[in-house]
Amino acid sequence: LRMEGFIVMDYYSKREQAITEIAGWIKEGRMKVQEDIVDGLENTPRALIGLLHGENTGKRMMRVGAEG
Repeated sequence: LRMEGFIVMDYYSKREQAITEIAGWIKEGRMKVQEDIVDGLENTPRALIGLLHGENTGKRMMRVGAEG
């Protein structure tokens, strides 16, 4: 088992280049943005507990109010 990481602030000077490249990857479909949307403010406790248990895929968000 091996785990690696990096400190984002070490590469802050390259942020514009990274934003441009990543935006291109998303536009080309090479990178997909995953969203995990939970509807309704009343479901916030369940959504938070699920987040802490690792149940979400991608970015967990709450949708509150009418859609559209």
